[in-house]
Amino acid sequence: MCRSIKTLHNFHPPASDEEIRASALQFVRKLSGFSRPSKANDAAFGRAVDEVSAAARSLLASLVTGAPPRDRMAEAAKGRARSARRFGAPDGSRNAAGRAPTAPRGTA
Repeated sequence: MCRSIKTLHNFHPPASDEEIRASALQFVRKLSGFSRPSKANDAAFGRAVDEVSAAARSLLASLVTGAPPRDRMAEAAKGRARSARRFGAPDGSRNAAGRAPTAPRGTA
């Protein structure tokens, strides 16, 4: 679940409201343990997402850096490369657990 929360600071173009809200939603989901709250908890859940979104917007607006803004496409490509190194090529040469396929038992 937390893997869906992306770094939003120092990118060009800046993070959109939708990206900030998506990160806030993932954060609240992780804290609460709910992917979808019950009707009884829906209002509290929604309020928490709104408050975390506002806090994130405030944080991003107040952060200062001397580094040049990062390019979203270049960072996405780096992430795909890390994933390929970790889990193998996307051509199916590895299974869902990240292991090379093995022969079925009793066939070798």
